[in-house]
This record gives sequence, structure tokens and C-alpha cells, in this order.
Amino acid sequence: MTGPSTRSVHAGLPAASDGEPLLPGPTFASLYHLPGPVDAAPHGYGRYTNPTWTRLEHALGELEGGRAVVFASGMAAVTAVVASALGPGDVYVGPEDAYPGIRQVAAEVLEPRGVAVRLVASRDDAVRGALAGATMVWIESPSNPGLEVLDVAALAADAAREGATLVVDNTLAGPLRLRPLELGAHVTVASASKHLTGHSDLILGYAAVAARDQLRADALGGWRRLTGAVPGPFEAWLAHRSLATLALRLERQEANAAALVAALRARDDVSGVRWPGIGAVLCFDLGTEGRAEAFLGACALVAQATSFGGSHSTAERRERWGTDAVGPGLIRFSAGIEDADDLCADVLAALDVSAR
Repeated sequence: MTGPSTRSVHAGLPAASDGEPLLPGPTFASLYHLPGPVDAAPHGYGRYTNPTWTRLEHALGELEGGRAVVFASGMAAVTAVVASALGPGDVYVGPEDAYPGIRQVAAEVLEPRGVAVRLVASRDDAVRGALAGATMVWIESPSNPGLEVLDVAALAADAAREGATLVVDNTLAGPLRLRPLELGAHVTVASASKHLTGHSDLILGYAAVAARDQLRADALGGWRRLTGAVPGPFEAWLAHRSLATLALRLERQEANAAALVAALRARDDVSGVRWPGIGAVLCFDLGTEGRAEAFLGACALVAQATSFGGSHSTAERRERWGTDAVGPGLIRFSAGIEDADDLCADVLAALDVSAR
């Protein structure tokens, strides 16, 4: 089973059993029957294990090509990966122009505990220039919101020569478009709130490690138990259920993104149109805050919201957060699964209104 839809539909499902559902419902339990030794049963206490998480972890592990550990949020996964592995004297290399959350963790968690932090641009040469003596290298490809694409395989080889762990934030591409572990990365991390679940109704995250790296997977699981960063069983079940339509949603989102990019590039009042050719996210620049806000207010089908990857098209003026070095008119747009003609017509009409 190698096709993307086949993998998405079947990932993590238990063996068929007469009279049982294909995907069992969520298990709500804080405790389980546990007579005798504490390791005599697969589940003993709700903060340690849950069969619903386990099925989702198997599914994500199949998609990523490794061992997955599910967390209560993407930020919980991000923090677990760095905080469980880095300590005084270690050197962390990370992006200065990608997801703000990891930058905040680097400044507020890593540096105070004695980790040297080097932040660089999301470019291959910039990352390579900071590798000497690195313990962990964190990249995001495509980056957000700059949409820079890095050579994961080459950087994995470079990091390996330095003895550094390479971590790839795979949120924007996702495992149907990029499998960093197969390219040599040690860890991949992602927010499952975005493309993977696709309905803008869940907060969930995960980290996946190369299948050979059981010790790292155990460390992440231990961090989750210690910190209590556990997902709810219903959220985990909803996420697993949503994986079945991932490939279909992604195909429509990418087709809509491509149509929008073509329409935007045909206008002389829109600049800086960027799309990496995968995923739902594209960016373009309307020059000023006033025009960007007018455009967003004139859209009928596009919700003004942060995040991305949902079935509903969303957009925002990214500079409003103050976390990215972008212009006041930069729009980050996440294409949904609406009909392309309707979506393009709505965006073009809003651009016309904003240009008056």
C-alpha cells in the first residue's frame, strides 16, 4: 500500500474483526484494571497510555516512516523535542524566520538552562554556516511564512558529519509530501491541527523519530508522562478519523492554491506571490496595511483567521502579530477546498474593492 490515499485511509487501523468498527471509538479512562505487576498489562494509568493514542501514533508513524509520539499540542511536541534532549553546554541551531513558537522556546527555555542558541535564516547556506559544534539543528521546510524550501537530505548529511541531531518541522508540507526521516533527519515534528486533521477544530501535535531510534522515542514518551502533555482521547480519535480524507483534501487545496497563484500573478497590483508548489499556504503582498485590511474585509468566502490547512479558506495580515520580519501588507493565505472558480472570483473581487 504505497499510494497517498491508501496510506491515509488504512494507517493505524487494527486488524479486521467480525462485528467491530474499522476504527474503534475513543477510550475514555483515567485508570484501567491492573492487578499484580504494573507492567503486566499494556495500559495501567491514563496519563501513561491510552489505546486511542496508540492507534493514532501507529497511523502517524506509518505516514512519517518512524515511531510517533502524540502530544496535546504542536507546542507541547516542540518543547518535548528540545527540552528533553538539550542541556548546559549544548548548541542549538534554529530558524530566525520560521514558526515563532520554537524561537520563544529557544529564548525562554533553552538559553536560561545554558544552551547556546544560534538563530539563522531559513536558507541552506545559512544553516550550514552555523553547524560547527552544533548539538541540534532545527529546520522548517517550507518555512512559515517565508515559504523557503530547504534541501533536507543535504542538510541531514551535513548535520550528521557534525554529530548533530537534525529536527524538521514538517507541519506545512506534511507526510504525504515530505518524509524527512527517509531523507536522514532524526526527528520530525508537526502540528496536527493543520492539514493532517483539516477541519480547524483540534489542537494536537506529534513528534516522530526514525524507526531505529527507540531510545529517543522512549525519551519523548517519558517527557510526555512527566509533564502531563497528553492528548484527550476524543481529540486523538477525531484526528485519526480525519486522516482518511487527508490526501483528497490536500489535492483540492493544492489545486486551489495553484489557481489562486496564477490569478494573482496576472495582476500588476499584487507583488511577492509565493507558493512552494505543495500544501495550502501561499503569500502575497498588497503593499500597505490599509489595502491588506480592505482586501480581507471584502472577502466573502475567506475567513480572517490565523493557522492554516483547514477545509475553509483563511487569510490574515501576517505582520499584525509582530513575530515575523514581513511588510505591513503581506497576506498569508491558506487555500481551502471550495470550488476553485468561486474562490478565485471572491479573491479577485476583494482585490478590486481594496484597490479603489
